[in-house]
Amino acid sequence: MAQLISTLFITADNIPEIDFAWHMPYFDEHMSRAVDEDYRTSDVLLFGRHTYDSFAGAWPEREAAGGEDAAFAKRLGDTRKVVVSHQPLEFSWRNSEQLAGELVPAVGALKADPNVRGILIPGSISVVHQLLAVGLIDELRLLVHPVAARKGRRLFDEGEPPYHFAVIRAEVFPSGVIRVIYSPTPPPVVR
Repeated sequence: MAQLISTLFITADNIPEIDFAWHMPYFDEHMSRAVDEDYRTSDVLLFGRHTYDSFAGAWPEREAAGGEDAAFAKRLGDTRKVVVSHQPLEFSWRNSEQLAGELVPAVGALKADPNVRGILIPGSISVVHQLLAVGLIDELRLLVHPVAARKGRRLFDEGEPPYHFAVIRAEVFPSGVIRVIYSPTPPPVVR
């Protein structure tokens, strides 16, 4: 069964909607290494439509420009990209396809596909909300920035039941960014 991993840039106050004003000052070689590690875990990228549009609007041009991030842009282009949307989509970025069917059963089938070793969800908060709620996400990989955005949609909003996580790994970068890898776990037993 393929691992399903969510990777998010997030603020200290739980806002994963990227604003480059708070994100870019913290993007350094340590964060670059972490991002590269996350993308190497997967052979399928699962996107919500808005996040896909953002990536497709930037990365093909970066690949064509041949700058310092062209190799990463090529890797993104070469990777299979599955996009969640209820509206029919047309794609200009290679290796892109629309998720067939309803989200939960289709992602369950994708995880069970023996030809898929790993699925990465970059951003795509609404997709993460839905898949976390039904227990399909195996890891949350958060790059917590030392900033409070004070506005925006939250990763963890109000709702029941609470989510419990085990910390798989944590590290603090010199910039103050904290990388935390969580795995959903049952609640602790009260003794």
